[in-house]
Amino acid sequence: MTEPNHLDQVFFFDIDNCLYPPDLGLTALTKSRIHAFALSAGLGPETVVDTCNTYLSDYGLTVRGLMKYHGVDPTEFNEKVDGSLPLEQVIKPDAELRKILERVNIRRWAFTNAGIAHARRVLRCLGIDDLFEGITYCDYTKPNFPCKPERAAYERAMKEARVTDHRLCYFVDDSSKNVQAAVALGWTAVEVSQTPSTELHIQRIHELPSVLPHLFN
Repeated sequence: MTEPNHLDQVFFFDIDNCLYPPDLGLTALTKSRIHAFALSAGLGPETVVDTCNTYLSDYGLTVRGLMKYHGVDPTEFNEKVDGSLPLEQVIKPDAELRKILERVNIRRWAFTNAGIAHARRVLRCLGIDDLFEGITYCDYTKPNFPCKPERAAYERAMKEARVTDHRLCYFVDDSSKNVQAAVALGWTAVEVSQTPSTELHIQRIHELPSVLPHLFN
């Protein structure tokens, strides 16, 4: 069997809470905005937190549950939640991360459950937006759009990145569900977490070369 070259293989990178640490506080800011939006959509104050958590667990993204059961406008949701986050004040350029990504010897591709505008903002804040060949993102305006950890989301990422062999796909994400889904497809996947539940894992993105050294110059 012919060994794949670096142009055949793709490294898919999750963005939020993966390329930057979760202790920046953006998760809390995002949740508070989601809950406020859900309240405005008619959810009761006594149930809003549990309902949003259920939608997140069942549908991969809270907005998908809000769209399905409450008919919310996904564009408005995106503007009032991700679009209102003070990313530029919270996320700063990461020179160490940039050097690590520059050492990756296969193609780099961003793969996120966020919308495209948010994804680009985060990558720009980190100072690494020029290092990715493309971005697979969630288009909230499309009915029944797929998101991680659904198989269709990974297949879409492969199609957009023009890779057909699951064995040529590498992936890093902070969600154990997303990592497990990737592994089930035949990808090589790494979980970034302080409390990992998957076999291949690191505590911070800067440790990535230690678990996949052959992918770094």
